[in-house]
Amino acid sequence: MASTSALQLTTLEGCGLAIGRYPRFRYDGRGGGGLGQLGPAGPDGWQPLVFEPAGLQIPPLCSRTTRFLGLPLPPGLAIAIHPEQLAGRLDPTSGALSLRFRARFRFSIGGYTAPDLLIDCELKSGSVEGARHRASGSPMNASGEACLVGVAVVQPSGEPWLDRFLGLPDEALALLRCRLTPA
Repeated sequence: MASTSALQLTTLEGCGLAIGRYPRFRYDGRGGGGLGQLGPAGPDGWQPLVFEPAGLQIPPLCSRTTRFLGLPLPPGLAIAIHPEQLAGRLDPTSGALSLRFRARFRFSIGGYTAPDLLIDCELKSGSVEGARHRASGSPMNASGEACLVGVAVVQPSGEPWLDRFLGLPDEALALLRCRLTPA
């Protein structure tokens, strides 16, 4: 039986998020990450890569980590990210990555918490294009750094004011700068 190896994912600064018609948020993702298992290469050379969701840490979007139109998010406003899946594959020859990312984004302000927004997309090192958003990622370089991008359709949360404010349903764009290193 072929063996697996562990990879450490570390999130970096220079990440971004856009939802609907709003300009892109600048997000400093430093301090996040998790441990993944890299499986043996298949006939096409790609290796499966799976992260345990319970072990993934993603810093919240808040006044400390996020800027919108050059200004920090207002104090007390936060969007927590609760991962449910991060799995896909890696081509070690080219550094190309493709990971399915599914998470619940939980918006809170003061003592109020809105219903979760479910984000489900393919984060990849190539180019993505939706009806509203497009971006290009970059494959893993020699130091293990990559930029992954993905577009997801965001369904309404069920909270009327939030859905109107965000114009849901609509698209979201995610940009994740990360590093993968042997663990």
